[in-house]
Amino acid sequence: MRYLCEVLDEMRNCYKTYNFSPILSLIEEAQMMGNRMESALGERKTYFAWHDDAKEARTQLEELEKEIKKLQKQKEQLEGDSE
Repeated sequence: MRYLCEVLDEMRNCYKTYNFSPILSLIEEAQMMGNRMESALGERKTYFAWHDDAKEARTQLEELEKEIKKLQKQKEQLEGDSE
């Protein structure tokens, strides 16, 4: 696997030697690498957004479970008082 910096170094070599025959393929390769990096950054952003949503949902669930327990205790007290 090559890195973008390696492709850019090869482009610089093309300029140093004035041999521009591989430059178009190097530009295409750099473009593909850049597209992949942008895509990965987008996926990462989406992942963290989902993670934050899940964290918020977990907090809401815990609050609802506490409310259910509180209501169950109230129900038991009311049932105990009516007997």
